[in-house]
Amino acid sequence: MPRKKKSVTPTEQVGFRLSSHEKVCAERMKTLFKAIDEMRKDIKDLRTDMNKGKGAVNVLIFFAGLAGAIIGFFKWSN
Repeated sequence: MPRKKKSVTPTEQVGFRLSSHEKVCAERMKTLFKAIDEMRKDIKDLRTDMNKGKGAVNVLIFFAGLAGAIIGFFKWSN
């Protein structure tokens, strides 16, 4: 006697589709969160580098001003 195939109701099909869709969406969300965390880290590193660059430029401007003042003092004092 042949076995009867178990019929799947439409609500069970929808439930299966939703659960598999939710799994795919959860994986995508994990990937997005990971990418956002990496971008935050990169932005923090860029800000740190930018602040170091600003400091270096400020030091160079200070030394250039100091050198200009010294040269000007000796040039016009004679």
